Amino acid sequence: MGRTSDAREKILTAAQSLIELRGYSALGVAEICKTAGVPKGSFYYFFESKESLALAVLDEHWESQRSDWARVLRGEGEPLSRLRRLFEETEAGLRAGQQSCGTVSGCMFGNLTLELSNQTEPIRERLQQIFGAQVEMVEKVIAEARERGEVTVGDTHEAARSIVAQLEGQVLFAKLYNNTQHLQALWENCLSLLSVRPDKAAVGP
Repeated sequence: MGRTSDAREKILTAAQSLIELRGYSALGVAEICKTAGVPKGSFYYFFESKESLALAVLDEHWESQRSDWARVLRGEGEPLSRLRRLFEETEAGLRAGQQSCGTVSGCMFGNLTLELSNQTEPIRERLQQIFGAQVEMVEKVIAEARERGEVTVGDTHEAARSIVAQLEGQVLFAKLYNNTQHLQALWENCLSLLSVRPDKAAVGP
């Protein structure tokens, strides 16, 4: 009997949900397969190991997030408005997750960075690539804002790294305190990091 075509997606979906709720290290292949509703043999048909599954989960999660970030950051409106909208959608997404399961799940990339970056080099490298791509996307928006004279920051790459880092940090605090209100500081912090002109500080979404 052949394996069903959706078994791989079931495993990925189950693994992502379990990783968001409990982390990676505590999970076993048997639990992932039970949650996915597939036999254990299906797991090893699609994935060589739990690490290869984690890499696939990261790739799928990033593909979805990258699409959302591109929609917002490359969409209509002034660059600072688009950046602010990214923060607002991040907060809204975490709030929706909290209402669904009772806790703020945080950022999968940040969570796995804290849990695994010193344990498995392939996952560390993949996370570096993902965060690097995030920085590049944000940097393009900052460079556009600087060209318009809306920010006075010098090094746009380092500024973008700081923006991504403070986004991750505030999401971490939201997870720690199970309170999305910690994300409300994102925009004010962004204004300071980018040395935004006072007349542009009140830009709307």
